[in-house]
Amino acid sequence: MKGFDYSKVTEGSLYDRMRPVGIALEKMLYKVEYVGEENIPENGGFILASNHINALDPVFIALGMKKRQLHFMGKKELFENPIVKYFLSKLNGFPIVRGGADSEALNYAIRIVKEGYVLGMFPEGTRSKNFKPARAKSGVAVIAKEAKADVLPVSIYTSTDLKKHTKLTIRYGEVIPYEKLGLNDESSREEIRGCAQNIMGEIVKLWEMGHCE
Repeated sequence: MKGFDYSKVTEGSLYDRMRPVGIALEKMLYKVEYVGEENIPENGGFILASNHINALDPVFIALGMKKRQLHFMGKKELFENPIVKYFLSKLNGFPIVRGGADSEALNYAIRIVKEGYVLGMFPEGTRSKNFKPARAKSGVAVIAKEAKADVLPVSIYTSTDLKKHTKLTIRYGEVIPYEKLGLNDESSREEIRGCAQNIMGEIVKLWEMGHCE
């Protein structure tokens, strides 16, 4: 996309400066419980894969990651506003053309992982309208294959629309090592699709745990 610098992956100080503000606002507006933060690797690149229910999902997930910054994709339309683009870019967002071939964004996503950063992805490709996980698209497995990436499954659970004092549970599962994904350089499209569904299956298992008692 014109105007976004795909030439290098960076992490800025604004992200860390905004974290306390985000945590304070989260506590004021919502009831968010985090489970499994100890499963988040402190070093190295990996894909964080989660179900998707709301536009604020990357924020909720990122606020639970005290020691890592999260890089995430956003539809290119969000980056057409210069002010929004500035802040999204400073907070590690990058644009992607949804529903089409966007090799530049795809290669950038692969580089994020290869260079030791955390790439956040929503395998479904869009938000669920009924709060339940949907079928995964192949993208998460394509990037895992090319980056030879481990995958951290995450679930976001709620049963209502996001509004003031909504209760959400964010669960970070155990990392799935790349070797357990069943992928290699010769993997077929069918195997890649199967891998994406398996990743989504791990997310569903976390989601089915619901809220904590």
